[in-house]
Amino acid sequence: MFADAFGIPEDPATGSANGCLAGYLLKHQFFGGSEILINVEQGFEMGRKSILYLDAYIQDNHISVQVGGQVFDIASGWLN
Repeated sequence: MFADAFGIPEDPATGSANGCLAGYLLKHQFFGGSEILINVEQGFEMGRKSILYLDAYIQDNHISVQVGGQVFDIASGWLN
């Protein structure tokens, strides 16, 4: 999440946003093909580097997207 007012100008990894990015790139044929396999780097400026893997393809005007990567816990909690 972005919270610039609280000193968080960047999210360390946004899978949902990068999934949308993959769909956008395919729909507008940014790379000129019907499939993309790309890595997205995020969080470097805040010292929490993340690398997300985007695998997406378009077939019969239907876009399929998979987003992967690795994370580590930085906090946990309980809600009662």
